[in-house]
Amino acid sequence: MGTALTPLLTKFATRYEMGTTPEEVANTLKQTCFKGQVNDSQMVALLIVADQYKLNPFTKELYAFPDKNNGIVPVVGVDGWARIINENPQFDGMEFSMDQQGTECTCKIYRKDRSHAISATEYMAECKRNTQPWQSHPRRMLRHKAMIQCARLAFGFAGIYDQDEAERIVERDVTPAEQYEDVSEAICLIKDSPTMEDLQSAFSNAWKAYKTKGARDQLTAAKDQRKKELLDAPIDVEFEETGDDRAA
Repeated sequence: MGTALTPLLTKFATRYEMGTTPEEVANTLKQTCFKGQVNDSQMVALLIVADQYKLNPFTKELYAFPDKNNGIVPVVGVDGWARIINENPQFDGMEFSMDQQGTECTCKIYRKDRSHAISATEYMAECKRNTQPWQSHPRRMLRHKAMIQCARLAFGFAGIYDQDEAERIVERDVTPAEQYEDVSEAICLIKDSPTMEDLQSAFSNAWKAYKTKGARDQLTAAKDQRKKELLDAPIDVEFEETGDDRAA
């Protein structure tokens, strides 16, 4: 098990009070979040996204959809999307409108720090697919699409997809399968960087060492997460008292 994976597994075991070893957590994830064989880098990639958005992979708020390049597409279920929207501190309500024919759906999201709503419209002609959910519940699916696109505009959610989008990504990805690159050691160095300068150095060195898209996607996600942690960390400033040399 890679050095970058073990602390992530331990963190999730603690967060969800599982009381199990990292190995047992990994086995549970393999059974609930992945299909087929899974390597350490794929599991690290999923857990980094789960940690960033505080999604629970054990209840399938987030799961992995395999791509054709030995990587994964992080898929968030509808319940997961609803939770990260509702838990955003700036969220101030959401509205939907759909025409009578069900050809288009508009979602509006209100933010506490904005004077105007953010809106997104999705169209049935562009979204509908020949899959069971779209055939049985087309209006509900269109509403989900509008909500997700509006949430991206309102809150800047990136790097996560719904099942429908993941299937489209894999279908259009006709590039040859990439050679697998284990980036767990590089991710560990990135996550342990104590300063922005160290983070930039670790990321730059890793970027030069790994060439595949799957590897670089994982490095970028780890770098963005560590950068956010460093920016959010409190700054301790020490002031040295000096005498006042001015004449009384």
